Amino acid sequence: MVQPASVRRKRNPAVSIALLVIGALLVILAPFVGIIPGPGGIPVFVLGLALMLKNSAWARRVFVRAAKRWPRIGQIADIGLRRPSAKRRKARDAARAVPRPASTQQG
Repeated sequence: MVQPASVRRKRNPAVSIALLVIGALLVILAPFVGIIPGPGGIPVFVLGLALMLKNSAWARRVFVRAAKRWPRIGQIADIGLRRPSAKRRKARDAARAVPRPASTQQG
């Protein structure tokens, strides 16, 4: 369960900056690791992206803007990163879905 921002503990700024830098390095390193046989670059990129989104308001704003522009890619990223917005979006889309009437065959 996600706690409200007022209840969550604030992380030490030095730790947040260190995690942000590590995340950025992992994102930059992902294409080079991807050359190695196996799926090495994908998990490295996802881990770096997750660290960046968790520790940077700027990265979250850019991610949200990109997810609105390319909803399918945003949905896949939200699910992969296990973001709460994926659950909210799925519930919202299910509520908006209107069942289509069965087509009648004319003969």
